[in-house]
Amino acid sequence: MDELFSATNKNTEKSPLADRMRPRTLEDIVGQDHIVGPGRLLRRAIQADRLSSIILYGPPGTGKTSLAAVIANTTKAAFESLNAVLSGVKDIREVIDRSDDRSRLYSQRTILFVDEVHRWNKAQQDALLPWVENGTVILVGATTENPFFEVNRALVSRSRIFQLKPLGGEDLMETALRTLSDKERGYGKWKIKFEEKALEHLVEIAGGDARSLLNALELAIETSPLSWPPPENAEIYISMEAAEESIQRRALLYDRDGDYHFDTISAFIKSVRGSDPDAALYWLAKMVRAGEDPKFLFRRMIILASEDVGLADPHAISVVISCAQAFERIGFPEGNFPLAHACLYLATAPKSNSTMAYFDALKEVEKEDAEVPNHLRDGSRDAEGFGHGEGYIYPHAYRDHWAAQQYLPLSLRGKTFYNPSIVGYEAKIREDILQKRELQAAVVLGSADTEGELLSWSQAAKGREGWFKRLESGRSKLLLNDRNLIFNTANPARQGRVLIPFANDGLLLWESLRRCPEGLTAALVSSKEAKDALLGYASILDDTEKPLIAVPASNTFLPAPSQCNEWFDCPEFDHILIRAPKFSAVQASELSGFVENAKNLLSKNGNFILLTSPPALGERISRILRMECNEETLAVELEKAEEDFFNSAAVTGGFWTENELVSAFEKEGFSIKIETIEQKEERLITAKDLAAWFNTESRWGSFMTKNLKKEAFSAIENVMSLRITKGPILWQWKSMLFEAKSL
Repeated sequence: MDELFSATNKNTEKSPLADRMRPRTLEDIVGQDHIVGPGRLLRRAIQADRLSSIILYGPPGTGKTSLAAVIANTTKAAFESLNAVLSGVKDIREVIDRSDDRSRLYSQRTILFVDEVHRWNKAQQDALLPWVENGTVILVGATTENPFFEVNRALVSRSRIFQLKPLGGEDLMETALRTLSDKERGYGKWKIKFEEKALEHLVEIAGGDARSLLNALELAIETSPLSWPPPENAEIYISMEAAEESIQRRALLYDRDGDYHFDTISAFIKSVRGSDPDAALYWLAKMVRAGEDPKFLFRRMIILASEDVGLADPHAISVVISCAQAFERIGFPEGNFPLAHACLYLATAPKSNSTMAYFDALKEVEKEDAEVPNHLRDGSRDAEGFGHGEGYIYPHAYRDHWAAQQYLPLSLRGKTFYNPSIVGYEAKIREDILQKRELQAAVVLGSADTEGELLSWSQAAKGREGWFKRLESGRSKLLLNDRNLIFNTANPARQGRVLIPFANDGLLLWESLRRCPEGLTAALVSSKEAKDALLGYASILDDTEKPLIAVPASNTFLPAPSQCNEWFDCPEFDHILIRAPKFSAVQASELSGFVENAKNLLSKNGNFILLTSPPALGERISRILRMECNEETLAVELEKAEEDFFNSAAVTGGFWTENELVSAFEKEGFSIKIETIEQKEERLITAKDLAAWFNTESRWGSFMTKNLKKEAFSAIENVMSLRITKGPILWQWKSMLFEAKSL
């Protein structure tokens, strides 16, 4: 095993500072809390010694090799390391032989760390693939390049990718202070003093690279005394000049085959799309200065002309192609002018991405290969035998050279893909397009079959994709809208830690698994049966991917952090998400304890999101009478009684109100945001439903019989009974989206 991964290094004092200061445990790691913080997936896998193949991806100095060293010190598996720059197929085979022997003779796993794994060619990566696949070795790869582009696709598909981020200023300062106080590996034996702002300068110029910072510290400190090492407790003064000499500003980072290439072209595209000509010129100049191929730049601008400008300026693509042709004729240096010409034209042009409608149409094609309508078929060949082309209307026979008729397949009647923007030239054609669509809808939908067909997914669908789609498609559009509303408000990161109370239906659970694959999804359900059912749906997932589910005591709406730590090994969450239409039934007396637990469970800047439908915001039968039945007199009579009902103790007694909810959260220091959501859906009301509502023993029925005349009560029931025979009713109500953010 390489000395790098040895827990005890005999040459500690002679090793470079960056090597000496490598973390030894998970607690020593600074600045990568999003992947190894409490409750994160990678931390749990390392602590449980259940690591599967992973690839660590990030810029230099972010801790990829250090994390591998921590794994080496933590795991019970044998640990091997290779450097892809220095090792070849022969070295791989030797490692595999040793690993195979351990597995067969001692049932011991082997973890293989490969630094700079992207440096291996395809043959070298292929040589490792079968042994990763059959479990002979568990791969821990490290790379500064995007593994999805630079690493064998088969290796990537068998590994989980973890992206390490550049360290922030606070993390780098913590690293520096640890080094200055560490007597064993750092400079704690001496009194190190810095000129004002000198240490801050080193941290700032390090640019998120801990290795760069430590190398600069080592150079500044060890070259400041007359000789090294000085006596213990000696004072060492680091001036600003010494700090500046110790850390040089790095050269322009641009690798035409690496991430900087893709990041820079991305910045250029986004600047053009955002109509910022100054930024667009800057990124263009950077790429040209770094030697980027002008053909590549023009290719991207031709794409931009259609993707981001489109019909807002139909001439854009002609201008860019003309500039590209001009460049081919004149070359550099004069070719900079047509490059800048194309860039500035696109950046200042009006924008429209309506050409993206093509991909919406493509989705429909992939979903269903629909038949060509009979009137659109080729009548020149089969008109007589099959009637092809019969009923086709020839547009040029009409004054405006247009006639309303159906051009889409029958199954897509009324479907629209193209949405004209209101910008530039496209704004001129928008009104005409929309007017024609309205006329088409009048002709086509007037005879359309209004009965839809529900899509379903077979229980036999295989794989993770089928698992998610089956659950998703089993929910109504309304539920999916609720789900998206909650998650768009929460906006969780891939490493987010999410707690979902009231999770029996699993609606938020599966979406959290998708959105936070490297974090933690924990759920609270009301019974063991609900837990078993959810885990049954999750049975095809790996153990580390499954949600953690707990069953609190029946009277516990939200547990304390200690209880969550016991259940989920995580006392703190970034998001608490609740979708509970009947959450308003929580007793007001329990609200303060609930909010206190929410505060204790949330991390700094974490948020609590609740989507609920209080009874007071529910549908009114009086509205249905007025809007659906044209019964204004009965509606007026019922309207007052209904408002009295929803404000009565029968509905609100003992339960919290919106003001009480706001007050409870504000008291605990949360910032509050409330949004009222208009909801509606087509509901098929049955005679059984009406019988339940108008039952004089029900809460609503009992209240109405006491507050309405008997004749009015009967008349309302009769009108509703007649209305439900005519089809579904548009049911309307309001939901409350409540967000409380921890400060």
